[in-house]
Amino acid sequence: MQKAIEQHKNAFLNELEEFLKIQSISAVPAHKSDVQKGAKWVASSLEKAGMENIEVIETEGHPIVYGEWLHAEGQPTILIYGHYDVQPADPLDLWETPPFEPVIRDNKIFARGATDDKGQLFIHIKAMELLMQEDGMLPVNVKFCIEGEEEIASPHLGTFIEENTDKLATDAVVISDTSFIKEGLPAICTSLRGALAMEVKVKTANTDLHSGVYGGGVPNAVHSLVRILDSLHSEDGSIAVDGFYEGVPELTEELKEEIARIPSDDEAMKQELGLTSLFGEKGFSFKERTGIRPTLELNGISGGYQGDGIKTIVPSEATGKISCRLVGEQDPQHIYELIEKHLLEHQPAGTTMTVNQFIQARPVSLDSNDPMIQKAADAYEKVYGERALFPKEGGSIPIVEVFARVLEAPVVLMGFGLPSENLHAPNEHFHIDNFTKGIETVCTYFKSL
Repeated sequence: MQKAIEQHKNAFLNELEEFLKIQSISAVPAHKSDVQKGAKWVASSLEKAGMENIEVIETEGHPIVYGEWLHAEGQPTILIYGHYDVQPADPLDLWETPPFEPVIRDNKIFARGATDDKGQLFIHIKAMELLMQEDGMLPVNVKFCIEGEEEIASPHLGTFIEENTDKLATDAVVISDTSFIKEGLPAICTSLRGALAMEVKVKTANTDLHSGVYGGGVPNAVHSLVRILDSLHSEDGSIAVDGFYEGVPELTEELKEEIARIPSDDEAMKQELGLTSLFGEKGFSFKERTGIRPTLELNGISGGYQGDGIKTIVPSEATGKISCRLVGEQDPQHIYELIEKHLLEHQPAGTTMTVNQFIQARPVSLDSNDPMIQKAADAYEKVYGERALFPKEGGSIPIVEVFARVLEAPVVLMGFGLPSENLHAPNEHFHIDNFTKGIETVCTYFKSL
């Protein structure tokens, strides 16, 4: 298989560049036609790989692409999930090269979506293509379910899964949308935090006011928002919302030991990020804070004058964006209601406030001892010479919990990215060695099943 991968490497990379040129930004309505183009491109690539019954399934949002190959009688069925939509590329001025004009340098391919998730998804499509070329058939039955809304929290895929359980029935769901621990050290994530996002808007007067005429005598929307948002955390880094920690599991010694086995160099990370110190709840390590503890982060604040120079006003409107990562039995809707109640209780006099929810996803925990996960670890070891570790990831892939619960199947989070690849940030890239070794690993894994 190594020889075949090397033989096709340049052609595969050329195809990946075509894929990465498509500006399939699901969050931006102006790119709706680009997202449609991305779906059709994926469908065409599945056809080239030898998949059958390929469909571009329209939703009220962006399309879902389905394909299958179901001729391995008596063998397991594997559902491969990925997403062809990408994050917006802003801020454009921080990209060294244009985000949708892929370039290869230093054995990495740079473009928006390179590692999240087009490059990793493409690994599976090319792996199936090579397996078909090698034997004229696949070692297992395969289904693809690829969406165009992951970056906006998969608003329509959950319903599609619930309404198509027979179509999607599987022995395991395989997803490549996560990262290694570090270069050369693979990882199979065994838990993902849930997610919650909201926006709070504060309004005072019916217009911005002159600070010389009204300053000191009327409420200031930016002041009010800052006070409200600051009330969400205590001085020790804990979250000050009553009831927020209900349902958060106790940190057992066994779990502490499991997390401690994941390599982490806090000092090196501080230097890499240009930080003088880390931050968070007292009594927890960085890996614990970012993997198994819940969070509440302020993602952005706007209000008042934002241009060059100064404009002496009393702002009448201000907006703050908030996101949470949730763990254990924390229910996103309940947490939203607790935060909304807290915000209203801390609303300063003279302000009106509205809160709008954007994203909601439940946490998920996976059993690292499941045979489907252990066989994936075996495949990594054969290709990379290192057996995969089983970290608890701080991020969220909302649909993972839905797949596991509705299809009653293990989910194998078999990622090939690296933490340093700038996903969601300028200069996103994907290491080409992990692209080619990823294809080999997936082929090895599927054969082992």
